[in-house]
Amino acid sequence: MWEPYKKGFKAYLQLEKSLSDNSVEAYLHDVEKLTEYLLASNTLKTPEELELKDLQKFVKWVAELGMTATSQARIISGIRGFYKYCLQEDITKTDPSTLLEAPKTQRLLPDTLSFEEIECMIAAIDLSKPEGHRNKAILETMYSCGLRVSETVNLLISCLFFDQGYIRVIGKGDKERLVPIGRDAIKYIRLYYETDRKHVYIKKGFEDHIFLNNRGTSLSRVMIFYIIKDLAAKAKITKTISPHTFRHSFATHLVEGGADLRAVQEMLGHESITTTEIYTHLDKEFLRDTLQQFHPAFKY
Repeated sequence: MWEPYKKGFKAYLQLEKSLSDNSVEAYLHDVEKLTEYLLASNTLKTPEELELKDLQKFVKWVAELGMTATSQARIISGIRGFYKYCLQEDITKTDPSTLLEAPKTQRLLPDTLSFEEIECMIAAIDLSKPEGHRNKAILETMYSCGLRVSETVNLLISCLFFDQGYIRVIGKGDKERLVPIGRDAIKYIRLYYETDRKHVYIKKGFEDHIFLNNRGTSLSRVMIFYIIKDLAAKAKITKTISPHTFRHSFATHLVEGGADLRAVQEMLGHESITTTEIYTHLDKEFLRDTLQQFHPAFKY
């Protein structure tokens, strides 16, 4: 009964919202969970017939499955997105999800790396190996520009404007932004491009990708994850880190240095300033820790 709505919602997410495949799947999974509940509870209603109390029972059911508050909030967000689509397409006249309350989630501050720790990881790269210069260029670029891992693996040669000191980044929803790039990152991309990359047989369709694997195609996000985990271990860093840690570190170091939050938002490609504001919290933590460490009269 819900299949036509799901198909329409999928097309809406792909064509009108221009979301990535992963984001589309996440939204569809949320709606799938709702239909799973409707079948389980024998509540055979269409989107138009569902009321707030039905959705509240659904949220209770999800909680009883043992899902975390974060997972519950994610599903509720997906249902709200679905009803926005329903209103736009005149499938429903009202939105029963408007007053649906999500469980409160604690926003955990992510681990960040100090500049010295990043330097240690980069120094741990074995430049005698074929992938050495590539990996160094990747880490320098991620930290210099605050890129998402997907933006890093999809970075194109045609998007590098080194003479102007910028790169063009294609972010979420295919939105483009210009990001300044540091001298070290430029230096090591050029070094990789002029040496190791020239010895890779490039598969058709990947000629414009700057970072390639040994099969001549673009790197996967998982591969970047393994590269960073391996280097963290070699540098004896015990923090919980991932490729995103470099993006967090980039933003945190900017805010700690006094950068304007709107500028940081622009460079990170955040749609909302509230997403960027997490780094003001990180900055407060940094200030408090600094006072605790260095000020003899500071009591926490």
